[in-house]
Amino acid sequence: QVQLVESGGGLVQPGGSLRLSCVASGVTLEHYAIGWFRQAPGKEREGISCIDSGSGSTYYGDSVEGRFTLSRDNAKNTVYLQMNSLNPEDTAVYYCATRDTPFISCVSPSPSGGRPLINWPAYDSWGQGTQVTVSS
Repeated sequence: QVQLVESGGGLVQPGGSLRLSCVASGVTLEHYAIGWFRQAPGKEREGISCIDSGSGSTYYGDSVEGRFTLSRDNAKNTVYLQMNSLNPEDTAVYYCATRDTPFISCVSPSPSGGRPLINWPAYDSWGQGTQVTVSS
């Protein structure tokens, strides 16, 4: 049984940084696509970053590209989301999730043929989430 536990959230001032962690049990993260998602009150769940199995190719949503960095530590079976230059619009509950089929991509093709999607319905196992609040 896959279990994912997020940590590292908290209150931070605008312009600050946080590093979120997602520790997995019951699965070898290196073999599975992992995604980070967030959901703010009254808003839809948003895919913000993901990492492919094996090669570790990473993808970012437009709203976080250039500010967030996703990495994976295979020895610790953990993925990290380094978040820099945070702003109040980043306030949300942040979740990590896995696709339960091994060795598939973390992104889905865009119906319009554009940038691939970090598509939350494609993910199967979810952590409980960690709150990130950006406020002065």
